[in-house]
Amino acid sequence: MAIKAVAFDVFGTLVRIERPTRPFRKLVRLLGQAGRPRQSDDGARAMSSALDLRQAAHLFGGMVSEDELRALEADLRDEIQSITLFEDATPTLTALKDKGIKVALCSNLAAPYGPPVLTLLPVQPEFCAWSYEAGAVKPQPAIYQYLCDGLACQPHEVLMVGDTPDADMAGPREFGMHGYHLDRRAAQAQGNGSLQSLGEVLRLVDRL
Repeated sequence: MAIKAVAFDVFGTLVRIERPTRPFRKLVRLLGQAGRPRQSDDGARAMSSALDLRQAAHLFGGMVSEDELRALEADLRDEIQSITLFEDATPTLTALKDKGIKVALCSNLAAPYGPPVLTLLPVQPEFCAWSYEAGAVKPQPAIYQYLCDGLACQPHEVLMVGDTPDADMAGPREFGMHGYHLDRRAAQAQGNGSLQSLGEVLRLVDRL
């Protein structure tokens, strides 16, 4: 069966943060300093619900001062303003649209980061499987099901590309999708499901 849709991870795949401030990570650290031990699922909980920084602070116990929250919110604004597209994103997304291939996003991220990304893209995706809307994070199968349902595609009709092997290659493949790892730092093609640039996606679509 031919590929009908290509789903992209976002950060590290289509866009990068030029000036990272990591406000959500700072929030967890501040909470730890206030006496709340860090939990292994803190990240998944923050990314699988539509929460802003203040709501996340409340979810995790609320032991953060108003001044600290305002500083975190300023960090978040600065970080979002520094998001830029990778050079190969625009030609790849545009070419896929021209070929009649559905374009989607499938990303683990906190709610404040989703809308700003959409304003940077040259084409609007057919569907966005944001973790905070899916209620699940990659590589949990539920987010891939949410993606396929939103695209009205069977798993074998969807190609997933991203910079995290477990979330963007192994997880999708176990679900029945075509998963590929984007490794921009690789010196040469690995031949094990890795890509060096988004430009290779078009050839993959034709081959599959």
